[in-house]
This record gives sequence, structure tokens and C-alpha cells, in this order.
Amino acid sequence: MAKASSVQALYELCKKTFAPAGVSPSTHAIRKVSSLMDTISSAEVGLKDDDLEDDRGHGFFGSNLLKNSARTARWAQPITYLHIYECDSFSIGIFCLPTSSSIPLHDHPGMTVLSKILYGSMHVKSYDWIEPAYLMRSAEPDHFPVRLAKLHMDTVLTAPCPTTILYPSSGGNLHCFTAVTPCAVLDVLAPPYSEEDGRCCTYYHDYPYSSFSTENRLEVNEQEDDYAWLEAIRAPPDLYMRSGRYSGPTVQEEFCFPGSCTII
Repeated sequence: MAKASSVQALYELCKKTFAPAGVSPSTHAIRKVSSLMDTISSAEVGLKDDDLEDDRGHGFFGSNLLKNSARTARWAQPITYLHIYECDSFSIGIFCLPTSSSIPLHDHPGMTVLSKILYGSMHVKSYDWIEPAYLMRSAEPDHFPVRLAKLHMDTVLTAPCPTTILYPSSGGNLHCFTAVTPCAVLDVLAPPYSEEDGRCCTYYHDYPYSSFSTENRLEVNEQEDDYAWLEAIRAPPDLYMRSGRYSGPTVQEEFCFPGSCTII
């Protein structure tokens, strides 16, 4: 019998760990998924390290602007998402980021997310909310209130490196990625985003802690640089993602929770 692919093994472990939706798995069980993801290479999901170097699409700017501006000589390249699997309990996919592209600061409400860099280098910055919530009103009338968060990570990660895990209220639940080189990230979201279930993606802008002064300054135990004020914003207009064709091994389902699975 042929050996099951790494993607198949990941699917089966995720199904065991994260289903049914709404049941919180143990930290130990989540780390087993993380350990499996640590072993998955880019080749095992059908990627080559130089895949993005051949991407010459016009990206967000569009082809019309090429006639009007010399600045578009360096074409914007989109972030590509390769969909592998999704059900009510979890999703598996890959984000491919060209150099300098960025996924802005955003949250994962009620979700556990595991991210494995398959190749390349990326800058990761992440925060967790301070609880109980500490809010300040912005001086700008059209702006949302800002909420205090603590910095969890601000570093460059280069493959091979361990899978990162963020939890619903710890581990850097709000994060942003910026590609230092062309890179790809294998992501497991458990459960995935769902507007029906109130798991909507919100984008944020972060401000230094010193940006908002108050007579009753919050007592912090660490340096002020470890804290920031986050303001919810509309989805950035220059965020350009597209769906790509996943060419790696697909998931073969043998058992499925009724009504919950999408066969790829």
C-alpha cells in the first residue's frame, strides 16, 4: 500500500483534533498538529522555492496604468492563496507571498491558527489584547476607539523554522506578515472564518503606546514599547489576493461529519 501523503496525514490529524466545531482541543493535541506541520516541506505540497519568481502579473495596479506611469515598471504582484481543504471545523491552505507583499494586521476571533513557513523569510508582528479591555477614544471624530494590546512577536522568521501557534486569546492572535523574500506559509485555521458564526476578519492599525496620553496612565510592568494601541480599520484597498491552482496531493475523505465537509 502506498504511503499516505503529508497533506492527507495533516487532514486526518486535524479532523481528529478539531472536530466537531465548538469543542476546544487540548494544547497537547494542538501541538501534535504543529509537530506534524514541522515535517512538511514545500515539495510535499507541490511548491518549488522559486515559484513566485516567475509571477509577472500586473497585480493591484492593473494594466491600464502601465501606459500612464513609469512608476508601474515594477509591477505589483498579488498574494496567492492555494486552497487545500475546508469544513466547519478547520481549513488548510497555503499563502504565497512575493517579496515586499504584506498581509496587514488582522485578528482571528475565537480561532486557533497554525502557520508553517515552507520556504523564504517573512517578518511577523503579532499582538494579544490586554484583558480586561482598555480603551481610549481617538481625537479624530471619524476614527474608532483604540484598544490596548501587548506585543507578542516582532521578528523575521526564515524556513526551516518551527510552526507558530496562535490561540483565541494568546500567542499573538492579531498578526501581520511581510515577505522579506518570496515565501509560502501553510496555514491551518480552526475553526475557519465564518460570518454566520461571528468569526469575521477585522483589520487594524497599530499606534505606539505614547500616541495616546492620559492623566491616568496604565501601569505596565514592561517597557512601553511592548504595548500598542490598535484601531479597527476598513479592509486596506491595496490588499490584493487571488486564488491559485493547488497542484499538490489532495485530501481523500473516508469519513465525514454530516453536512460539515467540502470535498476537494
